[in-house]
Amino acid sequence: MQSYTIGQAARLLGVSPDTARRWADAGRMATHRDEGGRRLIDGRDLAAFSVELAKGGSGEDASYTSVRNAFPGIVTAVKLGDVAAQVEIQAGPHRLVSLLTREAVEELGLEVGMEATARVKSTNVHIDRV
Repeated sequence: MQSYTIGQAARLLGVSPDTARRWADAGRMATHRDEGGRRLIDGRDLAAFSVELAKGGSGEDASYTSVRNAFPGIVTAVKLGDVAAQVEIQAGPHRLVSLLTREAVEELGLEVGMEATARVKSTNVHIDRV
């Protein structure tokens, strides 16, 4: 299973490394240490935490920005059918769901806990300011 450093987890969750470190210190994110002493978060634990965080909000102020078309995040679910598949990615507070072929999922080797980037192309984009 893939593991993530505090900095990588922070980027995937859309928060600062200091915030991720505080969450780990408070026991909100389970961590373990590698041979070099670095704190790591198991991919499955990070996936579950990202879903929990998105449901409850991060408690931090939202920024005033137009969302870009690339959403780096972590795979939180993979549902395989005979021909089609559904993949969910949690990218910070954003949950993205993609329908694609089973073959594509298998070729990419997608599984829960992996880092992935969802790319969105749209002809109709709405911009909201909080």
